[in-house]
Amino acid sequence: MTAPTIQDGSRSSLLITVTGRDQPGVTSALFEVLARRQVELLNVEQVVVRGRLTLGVLVVAPPDSSDLRDEVQKAIWKVGLDVTIERSDDLPVLSQPSTHSIVVLGRPITAQAFGVVARETAALGVNIDTIRGVSDYPVTGLELRVSVPAGAAYGQLQQALADVSVAESVDIALEDYSLSRRAKRLIVFDVDSTLIQGEVIEMLADRAGALAAVAEVTEAAMRGELDFAESLHKRVATLAGLPAEVLDDVADQIELTPGARTTIRTLRRLGYHCGIVSGGFRQVIEPLAHELMMDFVAANELEIVDGKLTGRVVGTIVDRPGKAKALRDFAQQAGVPMEQTVAVGDGANDIDMLAAAGLGVAFNAKPALREVADASLSHPYLDTVLFILGVTRSEIEAADASDGTYRRVDIPDEG
Repeated sequence: MTAPTIQDGSRSSLLITVTGRDQPGVTSALFEVLARRQVELLNVEQVVVRGRLTLGVLVVAPPDSSDLRDEVQKAIWKVGLDVTIERSDDLPVLSQPSTHSIVVLGRPITAQAFGVVARETAALGVNIDTIRGVSDYPVTGLELRVSVPAGAAYGQLQQALADVSVAESVDIALEDYSLSRRAKRLIVFDVDSTLIQGEVIEMLADRAGALAAVAEVTEAAMRGELDFAESLHKRVATLAGLPAEVLDDVADQIELTPGARTTIRTLRRLGYHCGIVSGGFRQVIEPLAHELMMDFVAANELEIVDGKLTGRVVGTIVDRPGKAKALRDFAQQAGVPMEQTVAVGDGANDIDMLAAAGLGVAFNAKPALREVADASLSHPYLDTVLFILGVTRSEIEAADASDGTYRRVDIPDEG
């Protein structure tokens, strides 16, 4: 459906554009003139970048609008800004919404990298409608809202941006820019090397003197070279005989990924249901889930007999297909359609879960997962997930400041 335009012999539309250093009273000066002339407003848009104002006002005016032009110019010049006035009868009153969003994240984003993004999109006939900054910490983030022409090869754009991401060492996420992006309501996180730093099974294996053997099996499983269920049984077998108290000790040693608390806190403010889906162990994860006020938890359970680990798991294994099932179960329990779900993970056993989610995010992930994810993040800060979801750093910090949780931690340069 095409947006309406103004084409009427008795009236015309004018686009008034005011530019210059922002200051109080500019908008008031303009609208005092427009009010005296009883001008009808069609649209108003304003942006301020580093104190520089661009204000656009689309109005309906009589065919002979020379007096109006003179009055507007005098009013704006009086406050020290520039103004242009032009006919715009053939332009739509409201611009068509962008079709997609491109989020670029880097530490830093170089002019070279951003220039390549712009060049590659233009080469495919994609127009950049607006650009805004979404983050200055812990990474720089820029969001481009773009219009992809009907019939254009979306796959080509996706591949081009993926190539730029690798070549220029920036993260780039391409998403539909529609109501669905703002309608996400359930997010689930893998635990090991995603929500937390490190692998719980390796922390347990270290207590059993089997760290090297377990680490080797873990890496093979995460790369997709071993069936997860088989690898889990092999690794858990090395824990036989450990006292159950070790589980509590390991739970106390868990370190969250930087930005994890900020991420969960912000998502809960936005009304998200939050969950954990892990191939790890419920006895270790549940205290963390309780602390973070998670709504859902799915994880494996270690068998304990006479106060010692038997080297076996009990119940249904939460493996690759089990993770996807857990996501679907959580969505059903929360009454959330699958297209409104988000899944974040790092390993091959997260593939089915990310594929099932409305948005699958690979976080510092193995190649097998990055290939199927909707977005891939390579910086070690979990709150970068928020920028992919359209949340800005300024919004996060404003909310934190209001309840006294705001803080920034110095981050060393990435080498």
